Amino acid sequence: MKLTKAIMGDKLFVQLMKSTFYGHFVAGEDRFLIVPTLERLRSFGVKPILDYSVEEDLSQEEAEKREVEASVSSSGASLSGEPASAQFSVDKTFADRRYKVQSARTYFYLNEATCERNMETFLECLDAVKGATFGTGITAIKLTALGRPQLLLQLSDVIMQARDYMKQLAGTHGNVLTHHKTLSDLERYLSNFSDKKEVQAFLDKIQHDKDGILHLFPWSGIINEDCELSDTFRVPDPSTGQMRRLISQIPPKEEEMFRNMIRRLNTIVKAAQDLDVRIMIDAEQTYFQPAISRITLEMMRKYNTEKAIVFNTYQCYLKNTYKEVCTDLEQAKRQHFYFGAKLVRGAYIEQERARAAALGYEDPTNPSFEATTEMYHKTLTECLRRIRILKDAGEDPKKIAIMVASHNEDTVRFAIEKMNEIGIHPEDKVICFGQLLGMCDYITFPLGE
Repeated sequence: MKLTKAIMGDKLFVQLMKSTFYGHFVAGEDRFLIVPTLERLRSFGVKPILDYSVEEDLSQEEAEKREVEASVSSSGASLSGEPASAQFSVDKTFADRRYKVQSARTYFYLNEATCERNMETFLECLDAVKGATFGTGITAIKLTALGRPQLLLQLSDVIMQARDYMKQLAGTHGNVLTHHKTLSDLERYLSNFSDKKEVQAFLDKIQHDKDGILHLFPWSGIINEDCELSDTFRVPDPSTGQMRRLISQIPPKEEEMFRNMIRRLNTIVKAAQDLDVRIMIDAEQTYFQPAISRITLEMMRKYNTEKAIVFNTYQCYLKNTYKEVCTDLEQAKRQHFYFGAKLVRGAYIEQERARAAALGYEDPTNPSFEATTEMYHKTLTECLRRIRILKDAGEDPKKIAIMVASHNEDTVRFAIEKMNEIGIHPEDKVICFGQLLGMCDYITFPLGE
C-alpha cells in the first residue's frame, strides 16, 4: 500500500481506497459521512455496531516501549502483595499487543490526556448511533483505551489470587460464587485467627446471599470513583495469623489513574443509558480479561436494572468460557440484573498460545478449531436454555440478551436451528447476530430481513 501511495500520490490513492477496500469495509470517516451507510443497513433490518477503528501508526519498538512503561508501577513494587504470576506480568517479547493479531484494534497507553480523548471519541460514537438509528444501535469500546494497562494487570492478578484463596477453603478451583460456601463456613475457617477485629472487618465487607458467598471483596466499590485499591484487597491469612495484601501499596498517582479509568467508563455507560444505546465492552488478552470482565459485570449490575445496556464479550477459543458464562449468568440471577453477552470465537489465539509457551504457564486456549466451535455452541445453547426457563416461568426473557457474533455459516445455522428447537422466536428480541461490514453480507442481510 505504501508503494501504491508513493506512485499514485495522496489524492488518487485516497480516491482508489474509497472506491475499493475502504469503501467496502468502512461506513465512513466521521459521524456525518456514515449516515447513508447506516440508513441503507436499516432499510434491510440491519442495525449498526459503531466501532471506532483508527489506530496509531506505531513502530514495534515504540509500541513495546509504551506498553512496558505503562505496565509497571512507578513505585517499582511488584504488581501484587505476592510476586505476580508469569501470565499477569509484562514481558517485552509480547509487549507489542498487535503481535499475531489481525482482526482487533489495539490501543497503547500514552498518557491520561489521550485516554480522555478516547472517551470523547466513544461519546461521539454514541451520539452518531443514536442520531442515525433512533437508539437501536450499539457501540463497541475497549477498556485499554480508557486507562493504564498496569491497573488491569493488577486487578486480574488479584482476582486469580482470590480464587486461590477460596480453593484453600473449598478444596476446588473456580470462581468464588461457584463454591456456594456460606459466611459461616468462612468464619469457621478463620476461627483460630488471632485478630478477631480484623477478621470481622473483612467478613463485614463480603458480598453474600442465602445461597452463599458471591464475592470476597466489595467489587461494587471498584466502580465507585472514590475506591482505594490498596485498602480493598486484604485477606486474613491463617498460616501467619495476620492480614495479607493481595495487591501492593499503590502510589496515590496510580490510584488516581484507576479512578480516572472508572470515571471515563461510567461517563460512557451513563451516556449510553440516557441515549438508549447498547455498549459492548470488547474482550482482550487473558492477562487483562479477569479485570475487564469483573468491571463489566459490575457495570451491568449498576446500569442493567431494566434492560441490557452493557454487554460483556466472551471469546470461545478459551477453555474456561463456558464456566465463566455460567458463573456470570448465576451472578446476574442472584443479584437481579439483566445479563448481556456477545459471543465470539476470538482474536488473540495465536498470540495467547505463543505467550503461554514462552512464559511457561498453561495454554488457556482450546486445542483446535473444532473444540472452539464446540465451546461456542455449548455456551450458546446454555444461554438459550436459560432464556427458555425465564419464558416458562413467566419472567422477562430479555433478562438474558445474546449477540451471536460470527461469520461462520455453520454457527449461524446452528443458532437458528437451536432457537427453533428450544422455542426462542425472533419476536422475543433476545438474540441478535453480528458480522463485520462487508465481510459476510450474504449472511447479514438475509438475517436482517
